[in-house]
Amino acid sequence: MPSNRALDLICMGRAAVDLYGEQLGGRLEDVQTFAKYLGGSPANTSVGAARLGLKAAMLTRVGDEHNGRFVREALAAEGVDVSQVRTDPRRLTALVFLGIRDRDTFPLVFYREQCADMALSTADIDPAFIASADTLLISGTHLSQAQTFDACLSAMQAARAAGTRVALDIDYRPVLWGLTTPGLGEQRYVASDTVSAHLQKVLPLCDLIVGTEEEVHIAGGSDDSLTALRRIRELSHALIVMKRGPMGCVAFEGPIPARLDDGVVGPGFPVEVFNVLGAGDAFMAGLLRGWVRREPIAQALRYANACGAIVVSRHGCAPAMASWEELAHFIHHGSPTKRLREDGLLTHLHRATTRSRHWSTLAVLAFDHRAQLEELAARHGAAVERVADFKHLVARAAQQGYAAAKREVGSDERFPQPGVIVDGRHGETVLPLVTGAGGWVARPVEQPGSRPLRFEDGCNVGLALRTWPGEQVVKCLVSYHPDDERSLRDEQLQSIVSLAEACQATDHELLLELIPPRGTACGDDTLARAMRQVYAMGVRPDWWKLAPPLGRSEWDEISAAIHEHDPHCRGVLLLGLEASVDHLAQGFRAAAGQPLCKGFAVGRSLFADAAAAWFAGQLDDGGVITQVAERYHHLIQLWCQAQQEQLSRSPA
Repeated sequence: MPSNRALDLICMGRAAVDLYGEQLGGRLEDVQTFAKYLGGSPANTSVGAARLGLKAAMLTRVGDEHNGRFVREALAAEGVDVSQVRTDPRRLTALVFLGIRDRDTFPLVFYREQCADMALSTADIDPAFIASADTLLISGTHLSQAQTFDACLSAMQAARAAGTRVALDIDYRPVLWGLTTPGLGEQRYVASDTVSAHLQKVLPLCDLIVGTEEEVHIAGGSDDSLTALRRIRELSHALIVMKRGPMGCVAFEGPIPARLDDGVVGPGFPVEVFNVLGAGDAFMAGLLRGWVRREPIAQALRYANACGAIVVSRHGCAPAMASWEELAHFIHHGSPTKRLREDGLLTHLHRATTRSRHWSTLAVLAFDHRAQLEELAARHGAAVERVADFKHLVARAAQQGYAAAKREVGSDERFPQPGVIVDGRHGETVLPLVTGAGGWVARPVEQPGSRPLRFEDGCNVGLALRTWPGEQVVKCLVSYHPDDERSLRDEQLQSIVSLAEACQATDHELLLELIPPRGTACGDDTLARAMRQVYAMGVRPDWWKLAPPLGRSEWDEISAAIHEHDPHCRGVLLLGLEASVDHLAQGFRAAAGQPLCKGFAVGRSLFADAAAAWFAGQLDDGGVITQVAERYHHLIQLWCQAQQEQLSRSPA
């Protein structure tokens, strides 16, 4: 049975920033752009373990700079305990440049000279913290230097004293042991009696030893696998797991048999190799998911091989790690293709179950309006630049109105979280103020008033999205009716598909706002039928933004469409369309108790009067801020009131 300790796993060692080349099939010298990911073998494994349901922690050091903060925040966002991630005041966080040349060549260059995580020392080891975990995972890289070797040894000894089990990922990188020139980071094996002897000092302290065939060779001091395994067994009673690439793996609990295949064999999964970097860390995470929870070894090996197969098919290491739901789906259902990155359902499961930002309900002030405010400015003879000034006032009003509402309620966990929708055309200088501030941020891509749908930045919307911060949600308003003329409907749906693909490629969430054109006939199933047509194209928006359904029947139709096609949908935000406060309150009451309704995103109902008066010169800046803040505050009150009324009607 699993232990009842506070943590399942502590991962100790490397924590870095990976810079992955985005151009494939060429030399690392020729890569033009890089994707930034969390990296470092133990850090990757901690993320993989957390996604698989283990309570994981990281023990390392990062620099007191942007990359160090990125590493810490990325780990924390995945649910990894970062209480023992120290900030080093003098050293920088490690960097790694990586590329994908072909299925066998993956160049990488480590920038780890005097890096922060190599400053770990015995002073960083808290025996009480080590004792709080079931398992301590040590990375072999940190055995390569005297100071970090002593730190690892101290942690392992503390683990043995506390009954915490010790796992060793041999993680052999010859370049980090000084056995190759710095430019040969991809070289995986160089025989060295010195390294073998050094590794063997810690083997008696281990309960689990994991490595590739070459890593077993270096740990055992022999290029013959069976000989190396027997030497390891002489030194340790640990479970030994040897990774064998596409063949899977083999485990040895007791004496080493005459043949490798006489161990506990874990068959591999037949997938196309895209990127081997990170697959071993995923393997380790899957193995630990089973081993820490004392599941049968064969099952743990199955988890390990499946996790490795999933990650070997993707770009990146830590972000490619599978979630538990994704892993279970792959194990039980497989994939229709060996090119897993082309499996739409598996890709969606990965994206939807590894979201790092979590929102309960949202109170969103939407002021991404462009055409309406441009027309208003022109009507009053104001320069179009004044629209940007007005948006700054609305942004300040949003902050003040939310703060006032929050003060009234206090720390009620049901209180909605703040959000804004603001455009890049006139809100370009507002976006940096709200991005990274802790709230929900969305940004429009549609050309205002376009039908069929057109994108503001042209047909290749993916190029524009590459310049957006990752936290900005892509909002797209589509004037759409399920009974539109066939050619119009098909054209709009194809544009939505292109947008969804761009969002997936750039790792942005998608909010799809569907509004039937004015004057078209609408029934209780109109929005649901429109949503089903989008789903039928293979598009699963993270969010929907819809006019408030006023009846139970319409909500039932919408809920059924979402549950049938995407149980992982974030939910529905209610739009305003310059509706009256009374009409919005009615919609809030109808939505109360609907699990899929996650809040509102309202704009003109809050700022239209203030905008008209301000552009006409009848209201000053302070008046705009006060009026919009008060209306936003009041709308939040109405939302909370509707939720409270629903709770009071619900059975205790």
